[in-house]
Amino acid sequence: MSPKKEAKKDEQAKAELQRKVEELEKSLKEAEDKAQRYQDQLKYAKADLDNIQKQNQRRLTDTLEKANGELLQLLLPLNDELEILATRDAEKEKLEEGVRMVQKKMTKLLESAGVQSIEALGHPFDPFRHEAIAEVETLEEPEGYVVEEVRRGYMFKERVLRASVVKVAKNPAEPAKIEEDQDE
Repeated sequence: MSPKKEAKKDEQAKAELQRKVEELEKSLKEAEDKAQRYQDQLKYAKADLDNIQKQNQRRLTDTLEKANGELLQLLLPLNDELEILATRDAEKEKLEEGVRMVQKKMTKLLESAGVQSIEALGHPFDPFRHEAIAEVETLEEPEGYVVEEVRRGYMFKERVLRASVVKVAKNPAEPAKIEEDQDE
């Protein structure tokens, strides 16, 4: 091959390589721009998500504060009545009657808010609704049934607010001995 032809081929190869390098650089620049756009979009999406989470937290806090305020407004008259009872110099019977009236109002208020008492006495022990503090040997109730409610439990919309504290029946080990003890 002649040197001119070789030089021409070399120039063509260089030109082809230069064109490919330019294409690759252009492609790289486009990929970098695209990656930068995606990264910017990701930053904006993350910022939007953070803002939404903050806004939802504020809404939740506001809703809880409003609900608590409404409940406290309902409790204020009961507190007023208790204050009146505490400051009066009344007979014991009238004080007891006043306390019973306030307790009835409180029960109605709780019921109107959706709070229900848990029925425990005479029912089978339920570990999800009852907290056993003792077993009582007895023949009067079947084993595993609640024989005494020490503290009433409450539910709110199918959720236990406070479990009933109870004593549970247990079959006696020696029935004859218990009967003797009961006769005495």
